[in-house]
Amino acid sequence: MIKKRPTHILTIGGGSGQFALLSGLRDLADIDVTAVVSMVDSGGSTGRLRDELGALPPGDILKCILALSPHRDMARAILLKRFQKDRRLMGHNAGNMLLTMLSRYTGSFTAGVRALAEILDVSGTILPVTVDRATLVAELSDGTRVFGEAAIDMPRGTQRERIENVFLVPHHSDGIRVFPPVIEAIENADCIIIGPGDLFTSVLPNLVVPNVREALQQTRARILYVVNIMTKYGETHGFGAVDFVRHLEKQMGRTVDGVILNAKRPPGVIIEAYHQQKSAPVSVDVDAAFAQERRVYTADLIDTSGGIVRHDGAKLAAFIRQIM
Repeated sequence: MIKKRPTHILTIGGGSGQFALLSGLRDLADIDVTAVVSMVDSGGSTGRLRDELGALPPGDILKCILALSPHRDMARAILLKRFQKDRRLMGHNAGNMLLTMLSRYTGSFTAGVRALAEILDVSGTILPVTVDRATLVAELSDGTRVFGEAAIDMPRGTQRERIENVFLVPHHSDGIRVFPPVIEAIENADCIIIGPGDLFTSVLPNLVVPNVREALQQTRARILYVVNIMTKYGETHGFGAVDFVRHLEKQMGRTVDGVILNAKRPPGVIIEAYHQQKSAPVSVDVDAAFAQERRVYTADLIDTSGGIVRHDGAKLAAFIRQIM
């Protein structure tokens, strides 16, 4: 009997959104998963390691490693634990430190990623979109610029102009280069899933890396975009689903094949708590012309445990399997 080839799924994103997606995809049978991860995180422990040691930011990569490990729960409890007693280590988590030390000992960040993935029996492949050090810059509608993912992610004050564009500024080279296996992974994918995640700080930073946009334009894979459930002040305040999609497609230079939307509204008490942070549920209203250009898929994809609104990884993965 001829063994069926697994379906090659490529995810593009970063942060907690990609963690949720990968956590669900990991449990699907006959799936080969590759995660392409943004490399612009500059906050917290990750930012300190980048500034103090010149290390590539390990935080989002670590989340993907944990998501694809069969030891996920135990590994999260250990590797996300933050040091409290040593003055120099205080505030760092064990996973970021371990990944940074493995990278320094092996001589390359990608070798360190593979080593930690081996330790945790990861099923799948995790690729940084670039191994060049860079700073994310957001250009606002009034012409001002905000430097660094952390500053873009957490705006100061009560008012900020809309983000019009994001780009990368290299630290020690003439330009940013894509990590070559990323292009190969795009070429070999059967399905590419972009998001969920912060649009301007987790998703689009992958697409502004040279050659990624071109590879996505040429791919034969089906491209699905998972739209966020909630807006985020300073990034997507007032956005509806159509706004998310239009910004993504403008950066890619092509339309997506499908848009995945959460159809269940969070409980009112949780929405009110988010309103205090100037955040609201993303409107999923789309017109006929929008739906004609790309397939629109809606389902209950929400997880509100702990009073936090996020995608439920298992629901999302099962829905993607159904779509495919």
